[in-house]
Amino acid sequence: MTAKAISRRNALQAAGVTLAAAVVTCSGLGYAATRSPETETPELILGKENLMNKRVLVAYATRAGSTVEVATAIAESLAGRGYTVDVKPVKEKPNLADYQAVILGSAIRMGSWLPEAVDYVKVNQQTLSQLPVALFTVHMLNTGDDEASRANRYAYLKEVRPLVKAVDEAYFTGKMDFSRLSFMDRFISSMVKAVESDQRDWQKIRAWAARIFA
Repeated sequence: MTAKAISRRNALQAAGVTLAAAVVTCSGLGYAATRSPETETPELILGKENLMNKRVLVAYATRAGSTVEVATAIAESLAGRGYTVDVKPVKEKPNLADYQAVILGSAIRMGSWLPEAVDYVKVNQQTLSQLPVALFTVHMLNTGDDEASRANRYAYLKEVRPLVKAVDEAYFTGKMDFSRLSFMDRFISSMVKAVESDQRDWQKIRAWAARIFA
């Protein structure tokens, strides 16, 4: 199948999803349809508290919990390298004053980082411009090595890339667990024929964390 055909198919799927979302919203389900089951967003400190250690923030945005676990794995790897690492959700608006480096990560919804992650970058753009920053994305679509998939992955950061100059970007396949999704997200997942699976490559995730900021 050609890239043009793939693009057309994606466009048709997107149009169908948009129409379906409008129908659900207008039918009165509204906010309840978009509300996800409660997901834990823990704050963690890993590594030894030592003034000599470089302190790193791993801040994440998640909807269903998969990105939290990826962020924790990255932090564990960094702690093993001697860093002191804080893992915090971006919705808590962590202060960047005490960090020498930052890793930001988000899940994907509708082809982009989650709004709270983008907003965090916007608010902290000036401070982030003065620190080493790395970005990671957790997604379920566009996982192939073909040109169309690579282009779609690159577009995930279209709102973030102009705001911050990252030393590295990483894309990790995530986990699809329907029990953690809102009604709307489950409906959209069925439209694009998603299936429940855990495709996270922990070796790839830890390998990235083992070399970042080296």
